[in-house]
Amino acid sequence: MTKKVEILSSKEAQKIILLSQKVLTAKITGSALSATLNTIEHLGYIQIDTISVVQRAHHHTLWTRNPRYQTTHLSELIKEKKVFEYWSHAAAYLPIKEYRYSLPRKNDLVLGTQKHWYNPNKKLMQQVLERITKEGPLMAKDFENTGKMKGDWTTKPTKQALEYLFMQGELMISSRKNFHKVYDITERVIPENTNTSLPSPEEHARFLIKKYLNANGLAQSNEIAYLLKNIKPNISKALEEMLLSNEVLKCNVNNKIYYILPETINLLNKPLYRSKLKILSPFDNLLIQRKRMQDLFNFDYLIECYVPEAKRKYGYFSLPILWDGKFAARMDCKAYRKDKILHVNNLVLEPSLKKIDEFSKTLTKELKKFKDFNNCDSIKINRTNPTNSKQLIEEQLNNNG
Repeated sequence: MTKKVEILSSKEAQKIILLSQKVLTAKITGSALSATLNTIEHLGYIQIDTISVVQRAHHHTLWTRNPRYQTTHLSELIKEKKVFEYWSHAAAYLPIKEYRYSLPRKNDLVLGTQKHWYNPNKKLMQQVLERITKEGPLMAKDFENTGKMKGDWTTKPTKQALEYLFMQGELMISSRKNFHKVYDITERVIPENTNTSLPSPEEHARFLIKKYLNANGLAQSNEIAYLLKNIKPNISKALEEMLLSNEVLKCNVNNKIYYILPETINLLNKPLYRSKLKILSPFDNLLIQRKRMQDLFNFDYLIECYVPEAKRKYGYFSLPILWDGKFAARMDCKAYRKDKILHVNNLVLEPSLKKIDEFSKTLTKELKKFKDFNNCDSIKINRTNPTNSKQLIEEQLNNNG
């Protein structure tokens, strides 16, 4: 028997994705800290990034969904043992209640079926582990040798040993100091009642599928397996089994087949707050998979901090701007924290954007919030495209104080 395939328009698919990602939803109730935790638990991960021209990506992504977010929340949740640091498709904060699903990667590294960036120095790793076990939480700098080199104790090898032990699961990040990792043995970091049983390959694959579809609305199998090693065949097999049992459905968007949870279709009956404008991090969960954004939103996005300056089209760290349910612009910003000025180096409107006046008014309001989030007192618009939008935004900023 042939299974029914739901036909979704681009606009319907976009609505489902945006609602699933919780970027254009109603006001969040409850405490600000609980809203942050709920966001992490719903999305499954928050990517960590070191670039700090504006607030770092992990803070920015959470602020986008929780306007009351404070940059102290993540350290509070780590301290409360409700989230932990590990690897998703990249370094990330993850919900502690899903800790056991980090174990397959750790197990693969221990068994050697998945490779680390470094070759293991087992003697040094054992020395590092014994020292942390005995002395308590330590940072990489605690292993530095300030005098003559003594045996194995040099900064670079011990940092590699710490990271290997972290990726294998013997160490965890118990906190950060000035963004530097503090390592401790896993048993002292996770809550006592944490489930540490290794999920079977089938169980792990089903978890990844449900988690991704719940947070992203719809997906192809390669999107669910994005940058995850040794998992694609398991996901493909689990999807076929879930399709037969009606746990997932197929849907057609622009003649491409996606998988979707049956209950997710009901999101079409919920409101999408299109009038809201969101300034997104380049590493936001919504758009981290660039090809997916091009296919489903017709948004061709490239972060240009890795592109030579002469070849940049939009700027070093252009931030995608979501408005009216679509990607409406890109804004290259930098927070000059000493002067407390948020510089908009380059604002480029998408060619499809027609309601420029309305967009500018909404952007101005959100820019002021973004300025405060970046601990700045004022905003400087340096360049826009089209050029006449610069005056429009500046007038709005001046009129509204």
